Amino acid sequence: MQLIDIGVNLSHPTFASSAPAVVERARAAGVVQMVLTGTSLEESEAALKLCRQLDESRLHLFSTAGVHPHDASHWTTDSASQLRGLFAEPEVRAVGECGLDFNRDFSPRPLQERALEEQLQLAVELQLPVFLHERDASDRLLAILRPFRDHLPAAVVHCFTGEKQALYGYLDLDLHVGITGWICDERRGTHLHPLVKDIPTGRLMLESDAPYLLPRTLRPKPKSGQNEPAYLLEVLREVALHRGESEASLAAHTTRCARAFFGLPDLD
Repeated sequence: MQLIDIGVNLSHPTFASSAPAVVERARAAGVVQMVLTGTSLEESEAALKLCRQLDESRLHLFSTAGVHPHDASHWTTDSASQLRGLFAEPEVRAVGECGLDFNRDFSPRPLQERALEEQLQLAVELQLPVFLHERDASDRLLAILRPFRDHLPAAVVHCFTGEKQALYGYLDLDLHVGITGWICDERRGTHLHPLVKDIPTGRLMLESDAPYLLPRTLRPKPKSGQNEPAYLLEVLREVALHRGESEASLAAHTTRCARAFFGLPDLD
């Protein structure tokens, strides 16, 4: 059984001394490929560097490059050209993490929208898929995405935590959906239990969002309290339970979906 983790923040400081071991534990657990998330120009460069340091075969680790809405205030006239340079590298497979966050508003909303639109333009120009972030902004995200959608190869709303209306809006726009350990959280994730059945096969992917979102159903809990890709098996278990399908079936179609979305090599 092979799994692909489409969202790992491996350049996060908490992994500074443990990244090689994290990758090895993931492979031992069956997580055979990972996409490392770029959330700023600096983090995108760091993610690419880790891909090269930890995967000499160039078959297992890939990355995204983009500017997160939290960092949209730092978007400048040079940002697009800097990202364009990263997209020339074969390990970099998607534009993002980009999007809108109207929950925390760490950057002013007009600047979030500008950074998103310019990154969507890059994705259209380079014909790359998009790795999207959204919090409390689904209507506005859909409005911005709609004129771009026919010109984009694909886009995924990563770490989906929204309600039914938002999910259906994304599916109507032919977007992919990423599910994390949020679904394992009895305090705030139970609304996802009936919704995951509505995500069609071929549009669903799994992710850890490590080191965040440690699955609360995981037993035993790691002493560190830190999530890592090896625990994606717990997300698989929970999603399979609520979709009413076997873990093997879910692993097979989500892995196939992720490979197609990011253009990853087949390891069979």
